[in-house]
Amino acid sequence: MEKMFCLGLLLGAVSGALLVANSYKARSLVKKSQAEVMQKVDEMMDERLKAQTEKSQEGEEKQSGKAKK
Repeated sequence: MEKMFCLGLLLGAVSGALLVANSYKARSLVKKSQAEVMQKVDEMMDERLKAQTEKSQEGEEKQSGKAKK
């Protein structure tokens, strides 16, 4: 049963790759989708970095405030 599933998965992946390689519309759709995903990932990473930077700055301010006292 597992062998048939793996074989079907492999055949589906190969046929999908051949379809995309031979079809301009499918290829352009894949490129567009990839660009959208990369843009969303970049936005999420920017938000995380900004939040992490703000958090570290707050921690440094607290430590410097304790050191002055």
